[in-house]
Amino acid sequence: MATQTAPTSATLRQPAAVPAWQPASLALLSAALLWAGWPVHPAGLAALLLVGWVPYLRMEQLLVRSGASGWRVFRYTYLTLVLWNAFTTWWVSYSTLGGGIAAVVLNALLMCLPTMAFYHTKRLAGPMLGYLSLPIYWIAFEQLHLHWDLTWPWLTLGNGFAEANQWVQWYEYTGFLGGSLWIWVVNLLVFRAWFGEKKTVAPWSFGSERWRWVAPVLAVVLPISISLLIGRSYQEKGKVAEVLVIQPNVDPYNEKFSSNPNFIPYDQQLTRLLTLTEQNITPQTRLVFWPETALEEHYFEDSFDANPKIQRLRQWLGQHPGIELITGYTGVLRYPDAITPTARYRDDMGWYDVFNAATFLPGPTGAPTFYHKSRLVPGVEKIPPALTSIISHIDLGGTVGSYGSQEERTVFRSVHEPALRVAPLICYESIYGDFTAEYVKNGATLLGIITNDGWWSDSPGHLQHIQYATLRAIETRRDVARSANTGISGFIDQKGQRVSSTGWWVQAARRYPVHLNTEQTFYVRHGELLGPLMQILTGLLLAWTIVAAVRRRSALQAPTVGTRPY
Repeated sequence: MATQTAPTSATLRQPAAVPAWQPASLALLSAALLWAGWPVHPAGLAALLLVGWVPYLRMEQLLVRSGASGWRVFRYTYLTLVLWNAFTTWWVSYSTLGGGIAAVVLNALLMCLPTMAFYHTKRLAGPMLGYLSLPIYWIAFEQLHLHWDLTWPWLTLGNGFAEANQWVQWYEYTGFLGGSLWIWVVNLLVFRAWFGEKKTVAPWSFGSERWRWVAPVLAVVLPISISLLIGRSYQEKGKVAEVLVIQPNVDPYNEKFSSNPNFIPYDQQLTRLLTLTEQNITPQTRLVFWPETALEEHYFEDSFDANPKIQRLRQWLGQHPGIELITGYTGVLRYPDAITPTARYRDDMGWYDVFNAATFLPGPTGAPTFYHKSRLVPGVEKIPPALTSIISHIDLGGTVGSYGSQEERTVFRSVHEPALRVAPLICYESIYGDFTAEYVKNGATLLGIITNDGWWSDSPGHLQHIQYATLRAIETRRDVARSANTGISGFIDQKGQRVSSTGWWVQAARRYPVHLNTEQTFYVRHGELLGPLMQILTGLLLAWTIVAAVRRRSALQAPTVGTRPY
């Protein structure tokens, strides 16, 4: 007859395993909420960002309580993040399938750095410090993601309020990382109120159940109320100047480049730009914007004015006194030696750099001003140095390597209107808040974005891109003029409102009297404060966590004192 063994206390305390469907469902729910709250869904859905991380936090809590390994926590954390990335930025694959997959897979993996640091800190230092560490680690990561070779800050949490920017008018003080902090604070407070430990206390106490939701409600209502008050009282500032933006609508896959099947000759592309401009200028127009790489042929900057197309532009400007032009082009600068890390060599040219660039032509004779795009798209315009050294040994016709760039933020200054000083932002650069603020610190009174969003087809990509520009307007309190090859082009005022815009995939132009604000916001004057602060706190937290881990290991390895064998 079998002997029955009574359950021990250790057996009774054994946590129940969490079935696989439960963390998987929570991961899917969190990713879906974050996607649904992201631009360009209706503005009211941005509120979902304030609870979008709660399912993830519940998932992590359940896994830890069940005794799941750190590897299992990582797997479901990565599932959450890769689904969110895929739902929100799948459209990158329109440009390049490999690049789109890499952007989703690798960016989700990088996002595991702050989330898994949170898991280990909570495990080693306790829940209080653990949950406090999560927004610190996350914002420190977002700050890093703004400034390294693998930079891809498209999903910086603070960007999520671009469609509901009336809720974050206080970005003029905090920048978009302030929105990231707000999202985490509210999510953590909601999670604590919903799934935190319930305590039995007097009903009138602030710890009672009736008060559990006061903190999360206040954390939502107060920032929105403050923002609405700021927005209501803010008035456009600065002198007024009429600006024209042109949208030539040249298909980058079929028409724009000489390798395309239906290539439009560059002379005809220039004619289209000049015709659209001629049809839409007025005697009051002071500045015209053409989009990124509107002039696509390679233009040697040391002989820029000798190019026949530039001479044609100069002639046109001579026929319209008082009008100045900003246009994108592909620039080439030759060197006597390899004086930059990105310099390339070709037998017929020697050493040179290629730039995705913008130029400012102040009239028929004034010297052009050049700006070389500085925040380059990883993998497309910029190859990390380690990979460059490997690829450079492969003969690919002398075109291997990154585009060149520049360190300083060049401001284009009008000759005819002293108050008109333009920050030339090329495409991807307009998603960087601190980068944009540097232009304003250098004197810019207008943000000018030139871009070609046609690579992403008619997807959320180009819509998110223009909405992000509304946040740059709020952070700097500068009007935005935006010229996009295939759309959307138009204007954004200093409160982040789109006041005039074109359709998508049409030849079009828009004209608007922009305000030229000369005052600097707190964010412009003091720069990014939250990101560096969180990086300092991250260093301290990681040191604390390491010390806690060492102490725990020492305690487990120490012999038990005062026991004797029987």
